[in-house]
Amino acid sequence: MNQITTEFTAADQIDADIAHLRTAFASGKTRSLQWRKAQLKGIIRLIDEQEDAIIAAIQADLRKSRVEAFIAEIAAIKKEAQYALKNLKRWTSKKKVKTPMLAQPGKSWLQPEPLGVVLCITAWNFPWHQSLTPMVGAFAAGNCVLVKPSELCATSAALIAKLYPQYLDPDAVAIVQGGPEETQALLRNKFDHIIYTGGGTVARIVMTAAAQHLTPVTLELGGKSPAIVDKSADIKMTARRLVWGKFQCAGQICITADYVFVHKSKKAELIAALKQEIANGLGADPQQSNDYARIINARHHDRLTGLLSEGRIVHGGRHDKADLYIEPTIIEDAPEGGKLMSDEIFGPILPIVEWEKEEDIYAWMATRDKPLALYVFADDKGFQTRIVDRISAGNVAINDLMLFVVVPELPFGGVGASGMGSYTGTQGFCTFSHFKPVLKRGKRMDLDARYVPYNSKKEKIMRLAWR
Repeated sequence: MNQITTEFTAADQIDADIAHLRTAFASGKTRSLQWRKAQLKGIIRLIDEQEDAIIAAIQADLRKSRVEAFIAEIAAIKKEAQYALKNLKRWTSKKKVKTPMLAQPGKSWLQPEPLGVVLCITAWNFPWHQSLTPMVGAFAAGNCVLVKPSELCATSAALIAKLYPQYLDPDAVAIVQGGPEETQALLRNKFDHIIYTGGGTVARIVMTAAAQHLTPVTLELGGKSPAIVDKSADIKMTARRLVWGKFQCAGQICITADYVFVHKSKKAELIAALKQEIANGLGADPQQSNDYARIINARHHDRLTGLLSEGRIVHGGRHDKADLYIEPTIIEDAPEGGKLMSDEIFGPILPIVEWEKEEDIYAWMATRDKPLALYVFADDKGFQTRIVDRISAGNVAINDLMLFVVVPELPFGGVGASGMGSYTGTQGFCTFSHFKPVLKRGKRMDLDARYVPYNSKKEKIMRLAWR
């Protein structure tokens, strides 16, 4: 797709960038409400004024449609920044807490303060959303941010490096370009928080490096997110929403359904409905559709086409390496121990697995890592409740895919192998803040019983005070 090449950042420049950010944070300039508002307004202006350029970069990297790019990146980022701007004064205010008798007279409160310099390492599938959304929370909390965009989305990475310092305080934001070597150079440095989006292998490297400096981390990973379809589900609606969510970005989305777990009695009907919805949305030949993205590069194309031999293809399966194209594909009878059912697919391949008894679902999920997302399609409210109550997942949607990300007060994050920590909305501010506990004592009523030497009378008084 794109032919852009970016110049990678030299090691000495990485160190200089971090030092510059530390100097800016130490100056105290990022702490004021006015400064924080200016950064959030800068993000909104960036989105408004550079929408066409951003979408063009996304299309160059992944050939997403304009509408898909708008929904997943432009609109989502702007909404996040607007929400933070609206709530910033409340978020940054002191939170009064009750002061017990022993500390009277006195006042107690939690005082949010910024952490310092945040490192944001992003993935390639949503380069703008995965950098700007955490930056909303980090700037709202009063931090400086160093962004490391993925080298695989070269057009977006180059534009990020150009635009961010234009719209945001250049003293408080830095961009490092590069691959694994530059990431390793970054991780040798101390940061005050690291947020990483990507796979589990690199996440372990990030976490190991962070441990050397006792740096807290937020890890947004992935996993095999199931879409569980009950016999009570509206199959036509289920198929339409599955196709919408699964084949966006050619399936290269960490929170999309990785596979479908459908009641045996509805399997054939669901497969037929999925085929029809693919044809309705993308036509008889999705390769000709302007609404269907491409695989990010040849290596990932080879990985995905290698999975097509597992199981029986009941729809799709065509591919074109020169065009980085893989047709939306549905597979039955995939072996449980194969890569298709063991590894996160991250592509336009949808395995269909059947279940007969509800306990089969729980037994199946109990042997697998906790997913980043869990989807339940059912009209039976009892079934919905039981699945949500019994299966652990980072995020859950009932009768739809992925739309929990548009709800500001639903924090986005994983659990177990699918990630740790969360951000977006209020939680974004909390993630990048330290809530400093403060007690202010008065001079009156200084309880003599707290001081040595102790005696039985003082003990009685202290026991009463601690009740």
